[in-house]
Order: sequence, then structure tokens, then C-alpha cells
Amino acid sequence: MSADGGPLAATEEPLPDRQIALIDLLDRLLSGGVVLTGDVVLSIADIDLVRISLRALIVSISAQNPSPWPAPAPLRGGHER
Repeated sequence: MSADGGPLAATEEPLPDRQIALIDLLDRLLSGGVVLTGDVVLSIADIDLVRISLRALIVSISAQNPSPWPAPAPLRGGHER
């Protein structure tokens, strides 16, 4: 309940005290996909010298979402010398 006696707003509710294993969190993120972006700018005296833009899509591969690359050829049983 809030200070005025009314119910708590959705933003004022406390977070649940449950722990989530890191592997479960990664499984949930990768099942939907994650986009990572970042920018790095190297500058001297307010003059930009180098700018690097990073963008990566990380998603799990499944039957519904196949890999865009062909499968590698199977390895032969013998070793080459």
C-alpha cells in the first residue's frame, strides 16, 4: 500500500526475491535473439581520428531458425601427415 493508503502503482511494487541461474537467463535471451551495439571514438583535442561501430546479432540455431552457412563436411577417420 502507498503512503495515502491506496494500492501500489506498478512501478512501486518491489521486485520478486527469486534468483535466476545464468544459464536460464542466457537460454531466454538466445531463444529470442540479442542485438549488441557499440561505438568507439578515438579523438585528440576534439578531433575524431578513429571511429569504430560495432553491431552483432546473437541468436541460437534451431530447426525453425537454421544457420545461414552450409554445414561443414564430416571429418575423415584417418589423420593426414
